[in-house]
Amino acid sequence: MQKLVWVLVVALIVLHQDCWNWQNGNLIFGFLPVGLAYHIVLSIAASAVWLLAVQYAWPDHLDADDAATAEAPAEGAGE
Repeated sequence: MQKLVWVLVVALIVLHQDCWNWQNGNLIFGFLPVGLAYHIVLSIAASAVWLLAVQYAWPDHLDADDAATAEAPAEGAGE
């Protein structure tokens, strides 16, 4: 799954270079420029890829360190 997340990240990087929408003067819903609508969809896709990355490709050792420090008492506590 981690490789799929990396492929999706690279795809988002490539799709972010949307030079084909620069000269497009069409409006979506009568008020939204095509380039802006494209970037709205791209932002939603980036959020979905980040969600996948956090759920399926997050390194386990990072969470283990947080759990260990949360259980250990802080230095100087109780003084």
